[in-house]
Amino acid sequence: MKKGKKMSGAAEQFELIGIAKQKAEETLKNAELTKTLLGIIKEAGCEKGCEKAIGQLLYQLATKLNKGKESIRSQIIAWIVSKKVTNINMDALMTYVNKHQELDIPTIEKECGVGVIVTREQIIEGVKQLLSGKMEELKKNRYTMEGQLIREAKDSIKWADGKILNEELMKQLKEILGEKTKDDIKKKAQKKSGEPNKKEEVKNLPKQKNVDSGVKLSNPADNIQKTPEILAEHLKRTGGIYVTRFPPEPNGYLHIGHAKSMYLNFGYAEKTGGKCYMRFDDTNPEKETHEFISTIEETVKWLGHTPCAVTYSSQYFDRIYDCAIELIKRGKAYVCHQTPDQIAASRENKQPSPWRDRSVEENLKHFKWMCQGRYGEGEATLRMKMDINSPNPCMWDLVAYRIKFFPHPVTGDRLCCYPSYDFVHCLVDSFEDITHSMCTLEFLPRRESYFWLLDALDMYKPVVWEFNRLNITYTVMSKRKLHALVDKGYVRGWDDPRMPTIMGFKRKGYSADAINNFCRTVGVTTNTTVYIDYEVLEQHCRDDMEVKCKRAMCVPDPVKVILTNVPDDYCIEVVRPNHPMNDKMGTNTVHLRKVLYIDRSDWRDEDKKGYWGLAPNKVVGLRYAGNIICHKFDKDVEGKVTCLYCTFDADKKEKPKGHIQWVSSGVNGAEPARAELRYYDTLFTDPKPESPDWEKLINPKSLTIVNGYVDETLEHVKPLDCFQFERVGFFCCDTDSKEGALVFNRTVGLKESKEKKQI
Repeated sequence: MKKGKKMSGAAEQFELIGIAKQKAEETLKNAELTKTLLGIIKEAGCEKGCEKAIGQLLYQLATKLNKGKESIRSQIIAWIVSKKVTNINMDALMTYVNKHQELDIPTIEKECGVGVIVTREQIIEGVKQLLSGKMEELKKNRYTMEGQLIREAKDSIKWADGKILNEELMKQLKEILGEKTKDDIKKKAQKKSGEPNKKEEVKNLPKQKNVDSGVKLSNPADNIQKTPEILAEHLKRTGGIYVTRFPPEPNGYLHIGHAKSMYLNFGYAEKTGGKCYMRFDDTNPEKETHEFISTIEETVKWLGHTPCAVTYSSQYFDRIYDCAIELIKRGKAYVCHQTPDQIAASRENKQPSPWRDRSVEENLKHFKWMCQGRYGEGEATLRMKMDINSPNPCMWDLVAYRIKFFPHPVTGDRLCCYPSYDFVHCLVDSFEDITHSMCTLEFLPRRESYFWLLDALDMYKPVVWEFNRLNITYTVMSKRKLHALVDKGYVRGWDDPRMPTIMGFKRKGYSADAINNFCRTVGVTTNTTVYIDYEVLEQHCRDDMEVKCKRAMCVPDPVKVILTNVPDDYCIEVVRPNHPMNDKMGTNTVHLRKVLYIDRSDWRDEDKKGYWGLAPNKVVGLRYAGNIICHKFDKDVEGKVTCLYCTFDADKKEKPKGHIQWVSSGVNGAEPARAELRYYDTLFTDPKPESPDWEKLINPKSLTIVNGYVDETLEHVKPLDCFQFERVGFFCCDTDSKEGALVFNRTVGLKESKEKKQI
């Protein structure tokens, strides 16, 4: 009972800071978020309420600040309450704080526009300067440049109010170009649908990575449409080429499953001489950020894919709104006032909404009221009038528009009513003349609703083609679970090498070639339950690194070796091949001095049959140098070997059975280059972490850190440089690495040689 009262009090507290009742109830379902938000409200001194704008920012702080960043929280709260941080720069602030380890207040203020106020006069002048440099383009392309200009204006006039910026841009465009003509509207629609201006443009698309998924799709000329005229117009616009798209939602980093989707979509366009869009499906502003948008673009480029254009669903919002109005006028959409719970219950019982048979006039009026902000969140939705008696739940009057008082990363706070994924996805596919809409099998039930909406509006329909989702053992692909891993501090961020994100694999040392080759190998099926063993992915990486990586030497657990038969200033040069099988990769030189280090795993107090490492009075070869024989060793009080005393045979008079890696001391016995070595195991202990309590399956030993020595050739490496540490594994220099404080991630282990096993 007490708990219920407490939760009820929390809901009231949330509503006092301007959170909609529906959102407050959703928040209460997350105990950790509830606790965090209540703490922030108290710290902000807003227990008795605050302006809605401040309340929204406090909510964003609670949901977006990563674990481990609590030390900066008080400062951010102070900025929010004093209105030095607004919706304009909150997203940039969260991205910066979560991404950087060292947080310096003046730097944060500068990078994130804290306290910066951009006046209307500055916006007017900034827009004027932007347009003055594009007069020739404007005369030629007119209003088709609208989306491009909005993005450029946001970049050039940092921290400006998005609504005022858009209004001023439209005002000055109108002064230069005059009112939009019918021809402008037609040209804009053609550009958005991807119509080439000339046939030659179809042939001269940007060169894409040559990949072949082996998939065979129907000819675009055979796509079935409601009328022959619709298909004829489409073919006229596209020239009959294949048009695909990769449409990620910018609510997280892309993972290895997305790599497969990219491989299919970009690959098929490349194979057939078609084109592939990269489109951000940005219809859910609460979960989308500029960080995710920029990282997705970087990821696609890194994998070697070149889209014909980068588009956003949000750039079509005006056109999507027109479609909603038309759907209402055709009697196929209505405004509903049921709560989300009531909608779910009525759908479950196949009961129509009480507002389903409203008149067209009433629906138009209430929909416009929704878009004007006259209703609160959850008080009204626009629903499609589909088939409530269909056996397919995706036909039970899906929501087309819902109210969200939340700024959008692209459009800012211009809108308060956003179209849903189910409404937007097929419309934008049609706008862009996509010939084949490829998606994973869980979207199969949505195919019927996808076609229903396009037929209802007499629009072009792409072919919908489903393929199996890529599942890999010992990891998860769910964005919800990936968010939890980051937000709860189980990993160090979205690019943590334990994460299945592509940026995580890149940081770990995987190449784009290794990932693309893996995607080619796994193929395409219609079986949703296929899991690919993680070792298959690792083997592709190992094969790739085996060919590309230079060799170097490292001792993860160093033991000191003193060569007793050489002078104190002894120093010889040892020339090694960068790659034993590729002379073209050249050589490198290291020095061998009186004091050197070997790995503890290569020493035993007593020799045994079949063991080829170092033991008392036994000959062992040093890689690329001479032999050593140990005749004495020291131990500490715990019985751990601390120093080996050996004689050195530079001439290799006796042939050793085994060779071991080594790292020499520096000049005058200086310590070798020290490095932090991060060894990664699987993130989960279970190959299929699908259970409700999946967090209990997280591997507590997924990261092991040791401090070892690396040879002198590695002292000046750069982040993402990759090497094979001989007899240890393949490693990649981490982005945390600095000169004098080296950090390496183990990318993948070696195939153990017979010699290593015996050692």
